[in-house]
Amino acid sequence: MSRRDYFSKRTKEISNSAYKKRMLFSFLIFVAFVTAGIFAWKWLNNQPNDQGALKPLRKTLEVNEKLLTSTFDTAKKVKTYDEKDAVKNVRVNGLIGMEKTIDTATWRLQVVRGDGDTLKISLAEIESLPKEDVVFDFKCIEGWSQVTHWAGVPLKTFMDHYHLNGQERMNYVGLQTVDKKYYVGIDMPSALQSQTILCYETNNKPLPMNQGYPLRLIIPVKYGIKHLKQIGTMYFSNQKPPDYWAERGYDYYAGL
Repeated sequence: MSRRDYFSKRTKEISNSAYKKRMLFSFLIFVAFVTAGIFAWKWLNNQPNDQGALKPLRKTLEVNEKLLTSTFDTAKKVKTYDEKDAVKNVRVNGLIGMEKTIDTATWRLQVVRGDGDTLKISLAEIESLPKEDVVFDFKCIEGWSQVTHWAGVPLKTFMDHYHLNGQERMNYVGLQTVDKKYYVGIDMPSALQSQTILCYETNNKPLPMNQGYPLRLIIPVKYGIKHLKQIGTMYFSNQKPPDYWAERGYDYYAGL
């Protein structure tokens, strides 16, 4: 055998040996990852439940919430659009808590300022306050979005008008539907963002019943689960108010 052939054969043998070693190493790494994944999955599923979610997942959501709240800028606005860009048929993103037909002759927004101290405000009184239009990309946790047109009074304007300045310094706003079957808690900085409105119109018309007539929340910095419809009660707290979807394992903050 010539020297050239000998070295060619040795090179192939070394290459084949190195290839087999790499394949074996890769296979062992794959097995290790799969095994670790199985053990991690079993461990996770054996963890206690915390507000509708497994405790490690809830802790992760809470860490995300702290990061997002620490960087939230009340002065920063979400992207807005022209009215012509808004859809004419606004998609309904839920009907929980809206079984009742509301009569605005008797309906009142109940604003709980404290124990035994509740304001009862009519729709006409709310409509008499300065109105703002908001045209933005409404995002739902189901994965869809629409450019939609809404109008109403900014929540900050509403709170200032009714001298809720002490309540503004609290950590959260709680909202409930008239029948109290749907409820949300919202951090105060997001609630006071200038595009957050108590909404009574869509596409320049009164809200239809399935969009929360007579009054709903529009809060563009949050996913749709926070845009509570058919508001019956508003209150304030330094502790997190109950939240319908957070109790079922979703993110409490639900920010964009």
